Amino acid sequence: MTILRFATHLWFDHQAVEAAELYVGLLPDSRIDRVIGAAPGIPNTRPGDPFIVELTLVGQQYTFLNGGPLFPFDAQISLSVLCDGQEEVDRFWSALLADGGAPVRCGWLTDRFGLSWQIVPDALERLMQDPDPAVVQRVTTAMLAMVELDVAGLEAAAAG
Repeated sequence: MTILRFATHLWFDHQAVEAAELYVGLLPDSRIDRVIGAAPGIPNTRPGDPFIVELTLVGQQYTFLNGGPLFPFDAQISLSVLCDGQEEVDRFWSALLADGGAPVRCGWLTDRFGLSWQIVPDALERLMQDPDPAVVQRVTTAMLAMVELDVAGLEAAAAG
């Protein structure tokens, strides 16, 4: 068997190009590869309107579809960004909340398109692998009380 393409497919109401432009502008090694216009007769579109957006985010292929409001996003699907420190966490957090996003908790947020994201500092990953279960418990408790993850707070929890 030969697989010609493997990509994550996300269904947007009508904002696939806008979402692609935002994400490509935020993430390294990212680009919009192709925008395909709608053919006549496709529901919720006019002929020629952007229908499919093929893009690459951090080297991974995605397909965004403007399919109308039939299938809104929910938190069962999220994109996770492992960040190098608090500055990166803050940058992604602010950009994805801009223009109508909503913070959730434990580093999760929903962007203005309804897509869920996890913005995680690499410190959390490191601290959660500590060989001392008491450290892991303190870090977990601290994380569960946070909305945007705070590296200094996680490090303080680890230290006891």
